[in-house]
Amino acid sequence: MNLDQIQRAMWNAVRQPLTSSDGMRAKSLDGRSQLETANSIIKPNDRLTSFERLEIYNRQYWYRIISAMADDFEGLRSIVGEKKFHKLVVAYLVDHPSKSFTLRNLGSKLEQWLAAHLDYVAGLEDIALDMVKLEWAEVEAFDSEALPRMTPEAMAQLGADPVLHLQPYLRVLELKYPLHNLLLNLRERRRDDDAPVRKLPARSLPKTQQTFVAVHRLYNSVYFKDIEPQAFTMLSALQQGLPVSEAAAAADWGEMSMDDVANAIREQFANWASLGWFCKAG
Repeated sequence: MNLDQIQRAMWNAVRQPLTSSDGMRAKSLDGRSQLETANSIIKPNDRLTSFERLEIYNRQYWYRIISAMADDFEGLRSIVGEKKFHKLVVAYLVDHPSKSFTLRNLGSKLEQWLAAHLDYVAGLEDIALDMVKLEWAEVEAFDSEALPRMTPEAMAQLGADPVLHLQPYLRVLELKYPLHNLLLNLRERRRDDDAPVRKLPARSLPKTQQTFVAVHRLYNSVYFKDIEPQAFTMLSALQQGLPVSEAAAAADWGEMSMDDVANAIREQFANWASLGWFCKAG
């Protein structure tokens, strides 16, 4: 075997899911003998067979990536429970194995995958999908690019109806449940007593409530900010590249007078500018 063949065989063997007792499978999912693979790429030593040596790498790979997913989706773990979460994550990672140098990207397709595999969250479909959406937005808000802020002076020079650019890290979400509050409460309790993540009883889960939240970064920390439906619509429109007038017109202002609408828009934009959400074009 040449080096390329050895590397491919190693990767295929290591990424095979473990048995229920956390051991290496006798056969890979495509039917290959793991023993034959081990014997072809790893020599035994005076303590371990080739299979046992390969098994170490197989275990460590799965322990690490499951741990990374558990850290990124703590809220989902608390909703479905540890056992179901483990099963869900293994199935997801078999379909979407790591293809990046960074573990940060592991969960990038989880929301899409879970929407097509709702049997893993039976009875909790909507709240589980909402939580995945929120937690992935938090990952993106934490380490996406931050562009130079737009100063008030620079904004004043953009004209009467400018196209304003929003920071790449900003995420605006429409949720069916106020899960950002649940997530913050979970973390607060863990800080207080250092307790492990446990499945929340059904009575502790929030009731359905249409929720709009901005997930953003400020001074290297991620925050959740409740926003009004009109703010969600305007921010979404700005992210699509629409000018301010069209973003404002897209929002439903109900029975508000034109003066009240104008004041509300000014207040919103002033707040967003103070948070550094407006930036120079990338």
